[in-house]
Amino acid sequence: MTGLPVYRWRLAPDGLATRRQLRAAGLRPGGQDVVAQLERPRRRRGPLVAYLYRVDLARPVRPMTPARRAALERANTARRTCPACERDAGYVIPTSLGTCVTCADAPPLAA
Repeated sequence: MTGLPVYRWRLAPDGLATRRQLRAAGLRPGGQDVVAQLERPRRRRGPLVAYLYRVDLARPVRPMTPARRAALERANTARRTCPACERDAGYVIPTSLGTCVTCADAPPLAA
């Protein structure tokens, strides 16, 4: 246990929010520490835990600059480019395969 207060699903007090809730409100944690945990029960693999942050200490999301947008576009293009055939697959290459589905399904070349 981390020593943080733990709230059950949908019973967290007002003024606390998860990262997703902060983002939906146009906010970010802004360097603050986690103040509580939220547990959602699951039947098979134990509880699902989400961290809660104070809304009053949250800061506005930083605006997307042209340089950040360009860097994000390059990163996404790299994730879609197959290292074997060097084509844009049109989807993010699965890390489990390491290549596009076409290259992964192709029979190995005889040496």
